[in-house]
Amino acid sequence: MPITLENKLVVAISSRALFDFEEENRVYEAGVTGGDDQSYRRYQLERLDVPARVGVAFPLVQKLLAFNQGNEIDSHRVEVVVLSRNDPVSGMRVFRSARQVDLKIERGVFTRGRDPFGYLNALGAHLFLSANERDVRSALVAGFPAARVYPDSAKTAELHPDEIRIAFDGDAVLFSDEAERVFQRNGLDAFQQHETERAATPLPPGPFKPLLQALHRLQRLAGHAVPVKIRTALVTARSAPAHERAIRTLMDWKIDIDEAMFLGGLDKGAFLREFEPDFFFDDQTRHCESAARVSPTGHVISGIANHDHA
Repeated sequence: MPITLENKLVVAISSRALFDFEEENRVYEAGVTGGDDQSYRRYQLERLDVPARVGVAFPLVQKLLAFNQGNEIDSHRVEVVVLSRNDPVSGMRVFRSARQVDLKIERGVFTRGRDPFGYLNALGAHLFLSANERDVRSALVAGFPAARVYPDSAKTAELHPDEIRIAFDGDAVLFSDEAERVFQRNGLDAFQQHETERAATPLPPGPFKPLLQALHRLQRLAGHAVPVKIRTALVTARSAPAHERAIRTLMDWKIDIDEAMFLGGLDKGAFLREFEPDFFFDDQTRHCESAARVSPTGHVISGIANHDHA
């Protein structure tokens, strides 16, 4: 039988999201500016046996890969693939660094500066994490859940070693930005009226619905056979009465979410400090900047808040 990634949660991740390659990236950018990437290749090759420091998404990846343990019938539920602008020579350090910390990553695509997001379709990826804004935008336009990581985000995964906690914003992340456009155009009162009148009408899906669905399937399949569980949260600026449409939308999707926070414009950082997510996804930079001080954070560069007039 051919090898396939069907029925698996597939996460594509750049080398800078997985490992702390910020110093290496400065060398790379200096070389590209000068029209030569050979200095970067030499830099990585000289450090081939120096383990890279963990990056912002490393703890999340480590926990997700734990789903591949403890079940003899179907032990491979998660696939993590490195998808990187690195050249293949520099890619050796990525794989070696993963092996040195017993991170079981077997697959990678290295494009030597070319746009890598096109390979997301071949992978059937449910999530793409990258520090490159252009790659993230392109992935979102192509219909894949993607976020630009904040490399300096706080890391909290060690606080809950037996649980994966992922938090999502609502509008323009889990849901479309339909309602957000009403708010931007006509203000809060019009937004509340719009959502109240449509409380029983499910919101159109946003870019991260496929990831939430994949996590929900993984959550149900895992049962008690793996050493890590999944806990999800909706963390939104919505407040009553606009809360009802969000909840009913999730019910229509037949997705259970563990926690919901309807904050009515309150700072999300303080609430994320209590939830302690392994990753939080939001479309607005002000929320991302607040969240990054307390948890790993990804900016979903889509919707009207990011000047997307589609």
